[in-house]
Amino acid sequence: MKVLLGIGGSDDSMRALETTVERTAEVGDDLTVAIVDNPSGERSREDMEARVTELLDERGVDATVRALDGDPGSALVDLAENEGFDQLVLGGGETSPMGKIQIGNIAEFVLLNSHVTVTLVR
Repeated sequence: MKVLLGIGGSDDSMRALETTVERTAEVGDDLTVAIVDNPSGERSREDMEARVTELLDERGVDATVRALDGDPGSALVDLAENEGFDQLVLGGGETSPMGKIQIGNIAEFVLLNSHVTVTLVR
């Protein structure tokens, strides 16, 4: 399966990175990690690139790492659709005290606009 993982520096993104790399190590997906600028992310682009490289090396996974510019949601949707990805993976989604899922702006945009299957890692 051709998988695109979008990360933006939040803790949710880092969990999605770890989960997706682990799955890739087990099943051999064709993985591309796309690093986007997320204004609410706690990590810099350089920190994210370093963590991605470290995790890929630890797990022995060969993946493409790309930095995307512009609006993060649009850039992810465009890349996923234009390059024929089967799945787009994002971190996100917290459960509110009332039991409803709350997602960020980037995840919401991707979910509403992508024609590629989207998986949220919580």
